[in-house]
Amino acid sequence: AIAIGEKSLGPEHPYLATWQNNLAGLFRAQGKDDEAEPLFKRAIAIGEKWLGPDHPELATWLNNFALSLEAQGKLDKAKPLYKRAIAI
Repeated sequence: AIAIGEKSLGPEHPYLATWQNNLAGLFRAQGKDDEAEPLFKRAIAIGEKWLGPDHPELATWLNNFALSLEAQGKLDKAKPLYKRAIAI
């Protein structure tokens, strides 16, 4: 679905951010954190561009990525994401 969306909507359409965040969450639930990370990062980048840096949906994606990093023991990387999500 993401590949089709990229072709039909463009590679930075806001829908893609939601789809990528959701797929990243699935990978996270399956313990595939290495596959989830680039999807979380891309979702956040698209969200920042289209929704702005203070959009509530972006806060959710930041929090989801932080949860994934925390689960991997990467607290130093998770903490700033949590702080940013809370600030939004």
